[in-house]
Amino acid sequence: MHQVFRAAAACALILLAWPAASQTPTPTPLRAWNPHPDGAPATEALRSFAAAVQAGTQGRYRIQFLPNAAIGEQALAVQMLKAGEIDVAGIDADPLSDTIPTLEAFHLPFLFSGAAHMFRHLDGPMGQRFTEKLKASGYVVLGWYNGGGSYFYCAEKPITRQSDMAGLRVRVRNVEAHAEMVRLLGAVPVPMPDKEVLEAFRSGKIDCAEGTMVDYEAGALYKAARYMLLDQHMISPEALVVSTRLWDRMAPEDQRAFLDAGKTSALLMRRLWEQRMSAARTALTKEGVQFSPVADFSPYVRRMAPLYKKYTAHPDVRGDLLTIISEQ
Repeated sequence: MHQVFRAAAACALILLAWPAASQTPTPTPLRAWNPHPDGAPATEALRSFAAAVQAGTQGRYRIQFLPNAAIGEQALAVQMLKAGEIDVAGIDADPLSDTIPTLEAFHLPFLFSGAAHMFRHLDGPMGQRFTEKLKASGYVVLGWYNGGGSYFYCAEKPITRQSDMAGLRVRVRNVEAHAEMVRLLGAVPVPMPDKEVLEAFRSGKIDCAEGTMVDYEAGALYKAARYMLLDQHMISPEALVVSTRLWDRMAPEDQRAFLDAGKTSALLMRRLWEQRMSAARTALTKEGVQFSPVADFSPYVRRMAPLYKKYTAHPDVRGDLLTIISEQ
């Protein structure tokens, strides 16, 4: 009798467990793209985001990585994101400025006093308005990453004041605001991709270049250009986004899990970037790089007046730009 009872109890337990097992979700696979290599702050923050999403959705979503621009450059990734061919991306603010012109102004030189100044606006009401507008264009912003600040570095001599830039050939990225900034400073812009900069220094094609301290150290550019001006003339954001196609299919509780994971990921990325910056500065000091602080920014800023005027003339940009400038 006891054996019959135990057998019946075992069958009952199996039957009770069966529906729970059958309800275990099959994870929805997602693809996440970013342009950075493994180990970069943005990539590590994206990995943390993926883990948080999987935990927060109880395994309903699982994210596959496509780091280091694995499927192509950013323009292609943006197209694929809007088409729903990839689901998550860390992208520069440039392609988003088609929807929000103010984001193009975020690439203006000497606009922000530092990353904290930029994030005060992106994490506040201005950033919330950006998010609402971008959602209508196919992007849902989950967090803002630090795209890094740019510095000038030169081969033959340090820049200690604005007039030192007169006539110098300065490599810039292929962004019109960067080229115009260099012209206004009295130098000659030379657009070229990152991979050509070191050889351009060695061949004498350029005198100076601009870029982040992290890229300068990681690319060993200090071996050809040992003088850096600590101007941080441009600070730009990157956005962690998901496609609206994916977002609209999500249950509300999963949307909340993505938002929470995105906010945490953004804060982690910013912290990792600052740590990476500090490590790069320490390494460069050991390599003998000479850093020149900016004693007075006013001569640089005054020369940017024509560039600022172009953007303040835009009715959709003027208010936000004046707000940023007034809070420097």
